[in-house]
Amino acid sequence: MNWVKNHKRSILFAALLLFIAGAFSAWKLPVSLFPTVSFPRIVVSVDSGNLPIDQTNLEITRPIAQAIRSIPGVKTLRTTSAKGSSELSVFFEWGLDMDKKLLQIESAVNQTIPLLPPGVSYDAKRMDPTVFPIFGLSLTSDTLSPVELRSFAMEQMRPWLFTINGVAQVQIQGGQKKQFNIVVDPIKMASFNLTASQIVDALHANNQIVGVGRFEEHYRLYQVLVNHQSTTIDALSNLPLIVDQNGTVLLKDVATVKESVQREWVGVTANGKNAVLINILQQPGANSIDLVNMVKETLNVHKDQIPKTVKTGVWYDQSELVSDAATSVKDVIIIGALLASLVLFLFFRNFKLTIIVSLLLPGILIASVFLMKMFGMSFNIMTLGGMAAAAGLVVDDLVVMIEYIIRGLEGNKNKSFSITVYSAAKEIGKPLFATFLATVIVFLPLSFLSGVAGEFFKALATTITILILFSVLTAYFVVPILFERFLHSHNTSNATHASALMKKVHLHYAHLITKLIRKPLIPLISVFILITLGGISFWGLGSGFLPRMDEGGFILDYKMEPGTSLTETNRILNQVDSILLKDPAVDGYSRRTALQLGGGISETNEGDFFIKLKKKRKDDVTHVMGRLRDQIESRVPGLRIETAQLMEDVIGDLTATPQPIEIKIFGTDTLSNQATAKKIAATISHISGVTEVFNGIVSSADAYTIKVNPLRSSNEGMTPLSIQNQLSTLMDGTVATTIPNGSQPIALRVLGDMSLYNSGEKLSHLPIVAPDGHIFELNRIADISIDTGQVHIKEENLKPMIAVTARVEGRALGDAMNDVKKSIALLDLPKEISIEYGGIYKEQQQSFREMILVIIAAVLLIAGLLLAFYENIKTAAIILVTIFLSLPGVFLGLWLSKTELNLTALIGLTMILGIVAKTAMYYFSELDLLTYRGIRKFIKAGQLRLRPVVMTAAIAILSLIPLALGIGSGAQMQAPLAIAIISGLLFEIPVVLILMPLIVIRFK
Repeated sequence: MNWVKNHKRSILFAALLLFIAGAFSAWKLPVSLFPTVSFPRIVVSVDSGNLPIDQTNLEITRPIAQAIRSIPGVKTLRTTSAKGSSELSVFFEWGLDMDKKLLQIESAVNQTIPLLPPGVSYDAKRMDPTVFPIFGLSLTSDTLSPVELRSFAMEQMRPWLFTINGVAQVQIQGGQKKQFNIVVDPIKMASFNLTASQIVDALHANNQIVGVGRFEEHYRLYQVLVNHQSTTIDALSNLPLIVDQNGTVLLKDVATVKESVQREWVGVTANGKNAVLINILQQPGANSIDLVNMVKETLNVHKDQIPKTVKTGVWYDQSELVSDAATSVKDVIIIGALLASLVLFLFFRNFKLTIIVSLLLPGILIASVFLMKMFGMSFNIMTLGGMAAAAGLVVDDLVVMIEYIIRGLEGNKNKSFSITVYSAAKEIGKPLFATFLATVIVFLPLSFLSGVAGEFFKALATTITILILFSVLTAYFVVPILFERFLHSHNTSNATHASALMKKVHLHYAHLITKLIRKPLIPLISVFILITLGGISFWGLGSGFLPRMDEGGFILDYKMEPGTSLTETNRILNQVDSILLKDPAVDGYSRRTALQLGGGISETNEGDFFIKLKKKRKDDVTHVMGRLRDQIESRVPGLRIETAQLMEDVIGDLTATPQPIEIKIFGTDTLSNQATAKKIAATISHISGVTEVFNGIVSSADAYTIKVNPLRSSNEGMTPLSIQNQLSTLMDGTVATTIPNGSQPIALRVLGDMSLYNSGEKLSHLPIVAPDGHIFELNRIADISIDTGQVHIKEENLKPMIAVTARVEGRALGDAMNDVKKSIALLDLPKEISIEYGGIYKEQQQSFREMILVIIAAVLLIAGLLLAFYENIKTAAIILVTIFLSLPGVFLGLWLSKTELNLTALIGLTMILGIVAKTAMYYFSELDLLTYRGIRKFIKAGQLRLRPVVMTAAIAILSLIPLALGIGSGAQMQAPLAIAIISGLLFEIPVVLILMPLIVIRFK
């Protein structure tokens, strides 16, 4: 400590610099909902037109899947084949360079594309939290048309938002796009011996701006352009198609030109009105709160440019949850500092001492942000929770140092104040750093954790480790200097003299230990009771994955019967709108039909709501979800719904395991797989707590199949391909060209009148124009039949698979899954069927297995540290036994508070291993420093540790109570951790101060 004494000014200056650097870093540190995690999943979406599902799977999905499967590092490959589209989810091992893997996948697909049917296109994207909106706006208007509303969003608002630093993408959903429809009349075309393809070619050729040359004149360069664009209905109508000796045939002679909108087989609403949604995505590493504030500021700057008839609303604001969580952490820190001050004052009865510690606590927290910045971390739900959880633990090292200094002043009253302070600090230095290692070494095995849980809790563990590191450094280097500078022997008398209450406690403690030594059965019975309580509590605990928390909103996915039209789906959903609008807890909502917030294959019978709840409401989000689900299921028959909070839904979409329960059925026979899925779904739907059961069978819409007869079509002078092309133009339309219109060009689409084919009967009589000009009906060369909608084909690692899914409500996931497994085991399933369990349950089981390894590794590391520090097997064994005897308290606390044993609780249990080891090591340090003999020595060591142990435990417990009660946004995520630590600390006091000394006396 001589070095510290000689460098007081430089140490304090360095501490001040760290504080300033931390404060500055806090302004610069990114703020987001999740830690920066590179999810090992890439999604490839393939568009193959209107191919049937079985053909899509055989000719599109499987060749691409086989090419992707050969890429090194691919762990699992899931595919879904729908009508004319495929989705391939590629899972890699955690920790790989996903940018590199994305390039490898794109290369593999590009090499496969030439081997596939013509017209196939694809899109590949990495899945990470930034693919979901951070902020969502809705635009509605009673006067503007859907075209005008979308145009305003695209041409005005989108450019405003793209100027904001940190915005990655601005997605526009809903509204309509303007286009000119060239509605051809087959009979009139035939009279002039024209075909639809000729009209398309004529429009394209006569609607261009072409540069034909350039020249210099008067010192300037001029470009020569030929413009023969037609931009009005009149000009287009008078476009000449044929000019010959028989006269001129104009476009209006064979077609009607009219202003229209592009057909959109999607629907978007907000609060029951047709709307345009603006989804803002952030760049990786961007500050969520700053970005949203800048969006709001930008909108405020341009508010005069927004038409008064346009109503803007916010349907989602992720920054609210992050901001509220940060506020909660701030409140917890303030509460922790106040409680620490109160406890310190009660025990030390010294105002200056109390002020010093109260200022050091927030100082340590702020300074630690600098190291978080250096490690590339961010403020998020896990790091903020870690700061809140560690606020009470940070004071521990400060209290230990102050306690030793005060004790040094008590025993060395003849020495100078300064010498005594630094001597006492030096004496505790070695145990201080050793116990620091014991506290943080338990976090090292967390590197074993994989998956979402591993990535999330590594951020939590790193945050807590940084805080404890700064607390140790502050205790060793800063506290002695401040103690010497601001305190003197005359104003520490209250602290150095035990109060009358503490003297009585010491006497009672000595009497209790002496009595228990004489009655060894009592400690043995106590140990038995502890173990029994722990066992009962452990077996009574339900198991979960991640804690449930109230995010202030949730996703409601819906699905109608396969093939339901967009019009009918919207009509049914109007009933859901009325239910949502009347619910007192609902603040607003947005709806997507044939679209999904997280992407994926969608049809006109499905979509999702995002329901935003009011901040001030009576019920929590779980009750609101249940209430709305019950109302919708009872009042809107035929609509299947699923609910999930956004964070749960996002994690599920990122990992492709959106449901807690997933029962994967593998078999070679498709019909057998479907029958098994229906049987399992019907069985588990009767299990208590299992809700929203879905058998996994997804069907496409029914289809009219036109089978062209090559012989009959050749008699008409046509081929099946030419008939296909003509039908495509008549029914779906062909974009011939575009004309400029601001930033959004207007398409010219050639198509037939819908009245020609809008029923099966009309379709069979659809007029087809032959190349020679004669007309015949479609049924003359083709057989038309109705095919029932095909089932989407799903495969995992190229094996056919159907996944039955369900959610759990009102029960622990582990308990519900045990009942599910028992029910399925009783079913008589075909021998060729194999069952696997996936979903969040699989993630939970994997994480629990890894957490067991983490706890074992943590115990071994503590054992190694104890042996290295003491070089005594007995001492190490006694401390390990003490640690294990404190764990029943954790299980008992979780059981009594009805908290599931989830990953957050297990992290708290792991922390208790280090905390108890630290407290026990301090006890043995006391033994080494004492000169007493016999039993008196062990009693005295306990008496000396009594005050600091009770003080630190009281401070930690009181500061963790807001977290344990789930007070504040984001606190529910850390509540099980807080409950586990509080329970462990409550048991730590009697176990370390009473049972451990008895064990030491018995076996030393």
